[in-house]
Amino acid sequence: MTSGSPVATMTRSLLRDGGLATVRGGALAVVAVTELVMFVVVVTAGSLIGVGVGLFMLPPAVLLVRSLTDRVRASADAWSGVRIPSPYLPEPAGSTALRRCHHLLGDRANWRDALWLLVDSSVGILLTLTPLLLVLHGIRGLTMPFVVGSDAGEWLGSWYVVLPVDDQPTAWFAAILGLAHFPLALWSAPHLLKLHARLAATLLAPTEVTRLTNRVQHLAESRDDAVGSQATELRRIERDLHDGAQTHLVAMGMTLDAAMRVLDSHPEAARSLMDEAKNSSAKALQQLRDLVRGIQPPVLVDRGLADAIRTLAIENPLRIETTIDLPGRPSLAVETAAYFSVSEVLNNAMKHSGADSGAINVHYDFGRLVMNISDNGRGGANTEGGTGLRGIEKRLAPLDGFITILSPLGGPTMVTIEIPCSLEP
Repeated sequence: MTSGSPVATMTRSLLRDGGLATVRGGALAVVAVTELVMFVVVVTAGSLIGVGVGLFMLPPAVLLVRSLTDRVRASADAWSGVRIPSPYLPEPAGSTALRRCHHLLGDRANWRDALWLLVDSSVGILLTLTPLLLVLHGIRGLTMPFVVGSDAGEWLGSWYVVLPVDDQPTAWFAAILGLAHFPLALWSAPHLLKLHARLAATLLAPTEVTRLTNRVQHLAESRDDAVGSQATELRRIERDLHDGAQTHLVAMGMTLDAAMRVLDSHPEAARSLMDEAKNSSAKALQQLRDLVRGIQPPVLVDRGLADAIRTLAIENPLRIETTIDLPGRPSLAVETAAYFSVSEVLNNAMKHSGADSGAINVHYDFGRLVMNISDNGRGGANTEGGTGLRGIEKRLAPLDGFITILSPLGGPTMVTIEIPCSLEP
């Protein structure tokens, strides 16, 4: 059997995947034992609410249970590919101890967590521990020929599976049975691990009521953000008009009025004033154009998101490489949010990152507009560090879009923006 044969490949895969799943199952079994202890703690804390002590015991106990179940959710996703979103309702700010306990007891996800503690410490532990028990039982079978008839043999027992072991031939037959335990354990371990993850998903995933509640809250928050952003934008437009174009237009009117008064007596002075009024008119026009461009860039409306982003990359002082693959155009609202989000990320990189080059990759994948913006700067970017990236979150929220930032200290920085949408040819 060569190292590259299908049998050898299958054997290596079985040893690798099955062995890893067996170890992971053992780790989850340890967690299950911890969960049983936590169930007792939570029940005790809940029973003491009536005497007041439970008001202070229950919240940390519930949060500790959440950390355990969050680990189960994370392991189900990482080890079995079963994604289990967080099901908890957001906690109201500024709650008293009594109101906090009321909120925790009113969140059904916490009750399902408590039920999971019982299920995982009984049924769940059987699923995760079975491959390891098979391995240990296989080792016991392999030792039978060497200990039969001795004190150690009496300690291991005189039966193996359904076989009485009382002499050397039956001991060797027990060893053969024990050897068969290993491939069975390695084969079953990944399947049992996935079954455990699906069992966890039935109790630890959010219910439809929770999804709708979170959705309503998200929509309420995004509505407030959208209204706030619109009010801020209107104030900015009003300020720019008042401090910019309006000032130049008023100055132009006063200059023309002065030119009219001296036109007959001092033609040269009038001509000079007319030139000054012309300059004020040009400045006002340029400021109006800049204002309109800040509201809705003409290149975005006329030529679409792809060309608008290429224009941003060309005009940016950094060396930006663009890769754009869009089979159509999203809605104008999506294009506008995407354009200004990319613009803000580039401005942030130019001002704060110390980068000299970057890249933009835009594509459409599984019903989402995906934009990856990277730079070779010093890193450390996050939504808490300033209003720019936080503003992108607020801009994307009404469209169910989101931003992901990977920016370790020392760089590089990778920003991913995703917006669910459909494309029109």
